[in-house]
Amino acid sequence: MPFLLPARFDRARRRLALYGLLCASALGLTACGSLPPMPPRTASTALAAPQATPLGQMVQNQRQAAGTRYTSGFTLLGGAQAAFTSRLALVQAATQTLDLQYYAIHADASTARLLEALVQAAQRGVRVRVLLDDFHGAGKNAQVMRLAFVPGIEMRMFNPLTGPRGSTMLRALSTLTDFQRAQQRMHNKLFIADNSIGITGGRNLGDAYFDALDSDNFIDLDVMAAGAAVRQLSTSFDRYWNDARAYPVSALVSERELLRLRARTSEDQEQALVQAAIATSKTAELQPMDLQAVPWIWAPALVLADAPGKIPPPPEDAPPDTGLAAPGDTAATPPADAEDSHASQLLPIRLPSTQEATPRGQPTSPNRQALRQVLAPVVGQDNVVSGLLALIDQASNDILIVSPYFVPGDDMKQAFARARARGIRLRILTNSLASNDAPLAHAGYARHRLALLQQGIELYELRSLQDGRVGTGTLRGTAGTITGSQGQSRAMLHSKMLVLDHKLTVVGSMNLDMRSQLQNTEIALLIASRQLAQEATANIEATLQEAAWRVEDTPHGLVWRAPAGSDWGDRRSEPDASLPLRLMIQLIGPLAPDHLL
Repeated sequence: MPFLLPARFDRARRRLALYGLLCASALGLTACGSLPPMPPRTASTALAAPQATPLGQMVQNQRQAAGTRYTSGFTLLGGAQAAFTSRLALVQAATQTLDLQYYAIHADASTARLLEALVQAAQRGVRVRVLLDDFHGAGKNAQVMRLAFVPGIEMRMFNPLTGPRGSTMLRALSTLTDFQRAQQRMHNKLFIADNSIGITGGRNLGDAYFDALDSDNFIDLDVMAAGAAVRQLSTSFDRYWNDARAYPVSALVSERELLRLRARTSEDQEQALVQAAIATSKTAELQPMDLQAVPWIWAPALVLADAPGKIPPPPEDAPPDTGLAAPGDTAATPPADAEDSHASQLLPIRLPSTQEATPRGQPTSPNRQALRQVLAPVVGQDNVVSGLLALIDQASNDILIVSPYFVPGDDMKQAFARARARGIRLRILTNSLASNDAPLAHAGYARHRLALLQQGIELYELRSLQDGRVGTGTLRGTAGTITGSQGQSRAMLHSKMLVLDHKLTVVGSMNLDMRSQLQNTEIALLIASRQLAQEATANIEATLQEAAWRVEDTPHGLVWRAPAGSDWGDRRSEPDASLPLRLMIQLIGPLAPDHLL
């Protein structure tokens, strides 16, 4: 059953949304319109006995072969190829359940291949649940919602918006009358098979995230997890899935309406177009990753997950909460030695599981000691970004941050100041103006840039193009090199990562900005492994040395220093950015408050 037509990634959509939000704020518009009635829903949860599945048994065998006490394994997925082939492998290997939670799924060729495999999984009896934020559910991307009408697939839209679905432009304009809810989005990303292996990070689903476009591809990062940590990820998924803000697609739009919105093609013509698009995509020849050969790093971990309640409930004229959501929208103190949230009450900040407790009489491992040192201040924080700031307060010597959209609020700046006062080296990699797909977000960062430099923070900005090619030294990982595309393509940083003291690594959906802190819901995986942290640090540092400008404050103003040995040349204004773009940022940037960027 074809349900996708090729569609190019449209980064202008985010800019349009931002402009719309600013206009709405200036005009003082408030929410109007209403959502349709909520139909009866049945609560469902993750697979209760994942160890009995082939994937679960494979993970158990790999753990036993590693001879480790830890019940969670991790590997960084380096590069678009590993990101795509790992997901394809999980879909094909699943025998019981597939759970997908995303901010955006774009209707294009790469996604078409993945979702075609998803349909095939449902046809062989796999239960498929897809939870998608509704911000991108218009225009060609609305066709993704046809998944909801495939037998064996259930699809829900989180925090749905009112307004037409046939036009992205009209949908964005309609958000002007629903300003408050429109700016608060579910930004989480999860891809889980049989509750045994899962992927999380910053990557959405679409050609631009899988290096499949001839221009404007994202540099992104995922972490693939196996074992007990996946149960924590699934607990978060279930909480969102059963929340009152998750509307079944059928309550929002009918299959007939979606078919009416598609291009004027017959079923056969559409199938031919989809297959042609898949065949010509850069992902067409990629084969599923060999999951048996994954080099797992076994370590303790915890999941940081915002509660769905961070987003206000539906408007007053929408149905009240049905009670399907899990209890407890605020952080709570867990039992001592708790390690896996599925054994205790659901927490916005989740702890590791007792299954990984050190056996009696054996010394506590350095990894576990590192994790325990940060548990107390992290528990009790009410959102992911606040939890990360608590981690920063625990650092003792070195902090590395990768955040594509970096707009620090007062809490973040104070945490940075405290770190610098303790003598901690703090390095931050973010987008340059030229590599940023959201120029207004760059304006929010730029207004804080000088003050950050004066604190002694080292700032690096990704260079989008290097002699017409994307830099090849960008963020390598266990399963490959995390790079943008080659050729005449602009690279845009989209990875979200922190490494603290060479022993703690955080990978997730969050940016270090006020939008992630105050408005979006986010999820992150914190891994206490010196081996993983060492790998992440080495590869981030390679990026800083080979593919990024270092910004410096000099007596003559800001200077963008090129890497040693490069032929870029130093710059005294935003490098590689056009004059009109620089003028736009100077004119419009001051009008945009940080919390809207």
